[in-house]
Amino acid sequence: MSEAARIQLLSPRLANQIAAGEVVERPASVIKELLENSLDSGATRIEVDVEQGGVKLLRVRDDGCGIPADDLPLALARHATSKIRDLEDLERVMSLGFRGEALASISSVSRLTLTSRTADAAEAWQVETEGRDMEARVQPAAHPVGTSVEVRDLFFNTPARRKFLRTEKTEFDHLQEVIKRLALARFDVAFHLRHNGKVVLALHPASDPASRGRRVASVCGPAFLEQALPVEIERNGLHLWGWVGLPTFSRSQADLQYFYVNGRMVRDKLVAHAVRQAYRDVLFNGRHPTFVLFLDVDPSVVDVNVHPTKHEVRFRDNRMVHDFLYGTLHRALGDVRPEDQLAAPASVTQVTQVTGRAAGEFAGQNEMSLAASALEQFQPQSPPAWRGAGAGYQAPRSPSAGTVSEVQGAYREFFSPLAEGAAPALPESQDDVPPLGYALAQLKGVYVLAENAQGLVLVDMHAAHERIMYERLKTAMASEGLRGQPLLVPESIAVSQREADCAEEHARWFQMLGFELQRLGPESLAIRQIPSLLKQAEATRLVQDVLADLLEYGTSDRIQAHLNELLGTMACHGAVRANRRLTLPEMNGLLRDMEQTERSGQCNHGRPTWTQLGMGDLDKLFLRGR
Repeated sequence: MSEAARIQLLSPRLANQIAAGEVVERPASVIKELLENSLDSGATRIEVDVEQGGVKLLRVRDDGCGIPADDLPLALARHATSKIRDLEDLERVMSLGFRGEALASISSVSRLTLTSRTADAAEAWQVETEGRDMEARVQPAAHPVGTSVEVRDLFFNTPARRKFLRTEKTEFDHLQEVIKRLALARFDVAFHLRHNGKVVLALHPASDPASRGRRVASVCGPAFLEQALPVEIERNGLHLWGWVGLPTFSRSQADLQYFYVNGRMVRDKLVAHAVRQAYRDVLFNGRHPTFVLFLDVDPSVVDVNVHPTKHEVRFRDNRMVHDFLYGTLHRALGDVRPEDQLAAPASVTQVTQVTGRAAGEFAGQNEMSLAASALEQFQPQSPPAWRGAGAGYQAPRSPSAGTVSEVQGAYREFFSPLAEGAAPALPESQDDVPPLGYALAQLKGVYVLAENAQGLVLVDMHAAHERIMYERLKTAMASEGLRGQPLLVPESIAVSQREADCAEEHARWFQMLGFELQRLGPESLAIRQIPSLLKQAEATRLVQDVLADLLEYGTSDRIQAHLNELLGTMACHGAVRANRRLTLPEMNGLLRDMEQTERSGQCNHGRPTWTQLGMGDLDKLFLRGR
C-alpha cells in the first residue's frame, strides 16, 4: 500500500476548512452564525457593517454578555461551546447555535478578530487569527460590554471557493435576507445594517402589537400586512401565532414565507405540505402563499440537530404538528369574509380558538365523507335567480345538516325566476351598508357592479356563484358516509414492505374513504373496493400516491383532492353562466350569499371573485383633486 493511501489525522487547519465547506457557503452564512451568537448572548442591539457585499468586511457588534478573556482562544477552537454540556442539553436545545464549530470554521477561511468584554471585567480583550496558521493572538483592547466580530477577506486562502461567489449586489441581497429573517424572529432586539457606509436597515425594538406590525411591514412590505390575517392559537402544547397572507396576495415565487420553530427559522417539508393543503382550494395554479408564522413547542419534542446549517428540524410527532398547522390555517382562511378584506391592516390579536376538526384534530379528512349515491343522482338545475332584495334578503336554509337530496330540493326553489326590482338606496348610516353593498347594474352579462361604503365593487358573477355552490356541496356531503363500489376483478399492486405495513396500519381509514385493501403478501396488495365517485380514477396510482404521502407526512389529502375536483366540476357546470341577465334582486342575493360563504373571495380555481375600487382609486382615474 502506498504511503498516500494510509489513514492519517487531518491537520486542524484542513479539518476546519472542510467544516467551513458545510457551514460557510457565502457571506450570508457567516452573518447568520455571527448574529445567532449575538442573540444567544442576550444582546438587545446588534450593529452590522458590510463592505463589498461582505467579501471584504463583515463586522457584527452587540451589547450581549461578552466572553471572558480566558475563553477567547477557546471560542475559536473547534467543538467548543458554552451552550450545551451533556446529552440532556442537546435534547432540549433552546439556543440558536450549539455545535461549537462556526467561529473555528469562519476563522479558517478569513482574517478574524474577536473583541469582547464582560460586565465584571475592567477592560476588553481581543483575539486574532488568520486562516494560514490558525494561531490565536490575545491582547488588551478598548470595547464596551459586549462583543465585536470582524471578518475580513473571506476565502482569501481558498481561491477556489471565492470563485463561486456572485456579484456584490447578489451577495449583499442574500446577507440582507438573513438579517431580515432574524429580525422577524426577535422583535425585542434592535438591528442596524450598513453597507459600504450607507444605512440600509434601522429596526428598533418592537414590544407591542403596533410596533411588531411596523417591523413586519418594514421587512415584508406594507402591502403584506394590509393583506394578511392575524393568527394565534394554542392547543396540545403547540402555540402558533403570526400572519398569513390572503390568497389574493400570493406570489409567483416562495420568497415571502417565514416559518420559525422556537425562534429558529426553518424550511421544512412537513410545514410546507401543511400550508399547501390549507391554501389548496383558494390559490391560483402556480402561485405561492405568503406568511410569517411562529410555532412554539416544548424543545424536547423537536430535534434541531439534523442539518449542518440547522435549516431543518424533525418533530417527534409529525402527524400532530401537520394536523395542527393545517387545521388552524384552513380554518383561518375559511373564516375570511368580505368585511375582513375591507378592514384595516392586520395586527397581532387573539383569534377565536377552535377545536375539533377546525383545529386539525382530524386534519385533511374533514371533507372526505361525501355521499356517492346522492352525488351520482345530483343534476344541476337551470341557472339561478336569487330571491330577495337588499338588506331584506334572506338566504335559503343552510344545508349543513341536510342531505344532498335536500340540498337539491332547496336549489329547485332557490333557482326560480324573479321579476325586476328597483335598486335599494344606500342608508344614511354607513354602518347599515352590507360589506359588498347593493347592486347597481350588470356589465356585459359577466360582472355585477355594486355600491358599498367604500365605493365601487366589481363581482365576477360566475366565479362567485361557483364558490357558493362548491362550498354548499362540500358541506352537505360531509355528513353522509362514502359508499364504496366493489371491483368485479380485484386489482393487485406491487408495493414495498413499508407501504404494505402502512396500508394495514391505516386499513380503517381507507375503509372510511370507500377503499378496501387486502394484503396478499409481504410486498403486494389487492384493491377490492374503491369509492363510487372515483370509479373513473386510476385506482392503483391513487393508492400508491396516498401510501407515499402517509409514509412521508403521516397524512394524505389526495383522495380528498380528487373528490373536491369532482365537486368543483359540478359547481362550475351548475353556476350561472356569462351573458345571463340577472335582475337587481338576484344580484343582491348573490352579494349577500358571498358575504356568508367561506372562501368567497376566490373561485374554486383560486381566481378572485370580486375587487374593490375605493373613492380614492376612482378619483385617481379622473385626476380629481390635482
